[in-house]
Amino acid sequence: MAQPLLLWLLGGVLLLVAGFVTALLPRRRAGAQARGVAWSTARAAIDSATVSRDAAPTEVPEAQRLLTRAEHLAAAGGGPDAARTATGYAHRADQLWQAAHRADRVGRAGQVGRAGQAGRAQQAGRAEQADTAHRGREGAA
Repeated sequence: MAQPLLLWLLGGVLLLVAGFVTALLPRRRAGAQARGVAWSTARAAIDSATVSRDAAPTEVPEAQRLLTRAEHLAAAGGGPDAARTATGYAHRADQLWQAAHRADRVGRAGQVGRAGQAGRAQQAGRAEQADTAHRGREGAA
């Protein structure tokens, strides 16, 4: 009589373990995949910020600090939360460097525009002087 009870008990434990394994494995696999995707996104953001840094005409200390923090987080590893934090730092650094690049482009365009306006004003002044001189000669003749 004790043997059938032991057999049922063993079957129940086996079913319980199989249920836990069936539920646990997909969750672990999904967690590992989410971690991999998060770190892939973080590395892409860090690479993008690095390109923006290399293209920026000036140094932006705050952006450099943020990129360094993102790189340290990436080197240390961790879970998806650490990867999202590193991604945020890298995105913000990228935005700062792109803003510096835009500001430099606008500044250079403004300088070119001011130089062009000054050149046109000089040409207009010379034309007016030539016209005045021409009228003066006509009146004397």
